[in-house]
Amino acid sequence: MKRIAIFASGSGSNAENISTYFSKHPEIRVELVITNRKQAFVLQRMARLGVEARYVPKEDFENGQLIEILRQKRIDLIVLAGFLKLVPVSLIEAYPQRIINIHPALLPKFGGPGMFGVHVHEAVVLAGEKTTGITIHYVDDKFDEGEIIAQYTTDLAAGDTPEIVAAKIHELEMKWFPAVIEKICEDNL
Repeated sequence: MKRIAIFASGSGSNAENISTYFSKHPEIRVELVITNRKQAFVLQRMARLGVEARYVPKEDFENGQLIEILRQKRIDLIVLAGFLKLVPVSLIEAYPQRIINIHPALLPKFGGPGMFGVHVHEAVVLAGEKTTGITIHYVDDKFDEGEIIAQYTTDLAAGDTPEIVAAKIHELEMKWFPAVIEKICEDNL
């Protein structure tokens, strides 16, 4: 059995989608969801699904407590799904090439500090891009610079607003993120 921990900071739509996708999988399951925000809606989503979810304060990311929690749960892969905190080097070293992230643009464009959510979509529209998409990548010690695993694209129309771009990106995330996670678990772990 491959065990996944999902890190999420917000509403948790990707965490819910991933958890549902693997809910009946014979060899892969979402074991734990971690959030760095006490009031994150992901906690309610996971309670509804019966998936263990915990708030972990900032100091436990830094002092090794989170690594101990993950080891106790025998986590094989960490999936960042709307997680808005730089992952500490100690965690990256404890889980080398076993932490992945999804970014709502085609990296290396529109990545880095401050480039998340609507900020990315606004930048894509402002740049007049004809295509955008998602990037699934390994996590390193910098925002959005880890090795790219997969990218999926969608076309943009001249009148697309950031909200329309967000909807197109969300559709790609729902379709492709769980499938890529499954492939990583089957091929690399």
